[in-house]
Amino acid sequence: MTLLQVMPEDAPDNVLLRTRNHERIAEALRGCSVAFSRWPLHGTITPGTSQAEVLSHYRAEVDELCAREGLGLVDVAQLHPEEGHEWEARAAKARSAFLEEHRHAEDEVRFFAHGTGCFYLHLAGRVYAVVCEAGDLLSVPAGTRHWFDMGPCPEFAAIRFFEKEDGWVGDFTGDPIAQRFPRLDALLASGAATDAETETAT
Repeated sequence: MTLLQVMPEDAPDNVLLRTRNHERIAEALRGCSVAFSRWPLHGTITPGTSQAEVLSHYRAEVDELCAREGLGLVDVAQLHPEEGHEWEARAAKARSAFLEEHRHAEDEVRFFAHGTGCFYLHLAGRVYAVVCEAGDLLSVPAGTRHWFDMGPCPEFAAIRFFEKEDGWVGDFTGDPIAQRFPRLDALLASGAATDAETETAT
């Protein structure tokens, strides 16, 4: 399930909010000008599903969002587990490419049609770790410092939306903050037994 965990930028062990409630997640992110919503799931995504097939499942939603937000380019990024050392090496390389804090010149808009990934948003002295799963649509404003973890065994298919062809280019900040925060697998493991909302006074 989708998860939001909020932590101070200087105290990753201090969990200010941890929730899997979609409405609570949307509310918390809205206060930071980050948009979170859900789309109904269509079709089944497998390792053999092409980019065109993924997009065809969500054509109506994609066209509506592009028209509303002025997004001109759309593609699909996807990784599915395989066996062997070559896959492990490719997965590790893909994972490491986005694990350092960076920002983009335009909004980062992603819809997860399959699988899981975590966006870490560095906003106003806090880090908002947003674990996105199938059905989640996340829109992060341009210039937002963030990083992304696809986990040790990546499995996801995400529709990506851009205004311009070079909109995905990352401007890395050089801040090592990402190294101090729990990775995706640790986030999912911690607190999984109770799965209850946690919120501390701030």
